Amino acid sequence: MPRLKLAEMGPRPRLPEWLRIQLPQTGSFARTRALLDELRLHTVCESAKCPNHWECWSRGTATFMIAGNRCTRACGFCAVTTARPLPLESDEPARVAEAVRRMRLKHVVITAVARDDLADGGAGHFFQTINQVRALNSSTVIEVLTPDFNDNDDTIGAVLAANPDIFNHNLETAERLYRLARPGGRYDRALRLLANARRMAPDGLTKSGIILGMGETADELRGAIADLRNVGVDVLTLGQYLRPSRQHLPVARWWTPEEFAELGAYAEGLGFRHVEAGPLVRSSYHAKRATAVPVT
Repeated sequence: MPRLKLAEMGPRPRLPEWLRIQLPQTGSFARTRALLDELRLHTVCESAKCPNHWECWSRGTATFMIAGNRCTRACGFCAVTTARPLPLESDEPARVAEAVRRMRLKHVVITAVARDDLADGGAGHFFQTINQVRALNSSTVIEVLTPDFNDNDDTIGAVLAANPDIFNHNLETAERLYRLARPGGRYDRALRLLANARRMAPDGLTKSGIILGMGETADELRGAIADLRNVGVDVLTLGQYLRPSRQHLPVARWWTPEEFAELGAYAEGLGFRHVEAGPLVRSSYHAKRATAVPVT
């Protein structure tokens, strides 16, 4: 789906107070930046314009984005560049593993652009990266945030064969908005992927996230949250959509911190093992909290 025309976008709304952040001033941020540059690694922090990247990099952590920084899809909410991807770099898994070692990460999140140009959607690259990270960092918890692989069991299985500790695929939005926000994806396909991941790796954790503010209703949100729990998702993240540019979908609504708390409580009542809900929450924000919660 092409980006909406500028004339359709309207003025950029003023951020509410609860979305304004203080940029940390620490040497850790510069050190993280230098290491990523040295190892030639992409992060979703930068490519997706995450509002938390200043905080996370200042804490010496980052979410690695493998398989390049050019995506084959054009989601209406995502800042990652849509373009013809470059060939995979065979040494990238080793570079990620080295970054994890040098950053001394106890929990690492590895994501990727959609690679519909590849027969396996990039699943083999995930497999190699997980194995390389584990070989060099045996005690690190490994979380993967994957594209949908077009609901192909073989490619999903290839990722799970490397035994990541947490398998994440974001639902992103309510079913009604999928054709607008995520034209390359399908709501039912995302749910099937998560259900299959639960079936194929019953001892691992499954995780998903929804971004609020693209036009969904509270009832639609509760329905999507229930759908995720019904396919066995353990960990849920809920955060506010922030429009990356005037070429992306406008913000339809600012959900308040109190509304996030109410939705979080609703999700916890459904039996999710861990819920992160708040305006600035993103998939990998404080991700290690999920593994600190004991299984009940």
